[in-house]
Amino acid sequence: MTEEDRIGLLNEIDILKQVDHPNIVKLIDVYEDSQTFSLVLELMTGGELFETILEKSSFSEQEAKELILPIVDAIKYCHSLGIVHRDIKPENLLFSSKDPSVAVIKVSDFGLARTIEEDQFA
Repeated sequence: MTEEDRIGLLNEIDILKQVDHPNIVKLIDVYEDSQTFSLVLELMTGGELFETILEKSSFSEQEAKELILPIVDAIKYCHSLGIVHRDIKPENLLFSSKDPSVAVIKVSDFGLARTIEEDQFA
């Protein structure tokens, strides 16, 4: 791992430790030794939204609304903390379960995320 990679990973870990939202994949623990980092994340067994888009091919307006509202809420929450994800795409939106009746959609992969100071928004 290069020093740049290490700094990026530490940034991602720091951001994941700050967030606590029902539509953001939770960081449970981090283990580090001299050669590796291991991130223990919430188990998401339902796959990516990208896979669902390919399988389903079309969504009703209601289905789209039900998928997007929780994501918008999670992004709004991050912005309230000064966190910008910078990589929202179907591959980074995961379902908690394969069962659509109980599945929760969550934002994952904060590898490109950055913390923005309030004065940077102006």
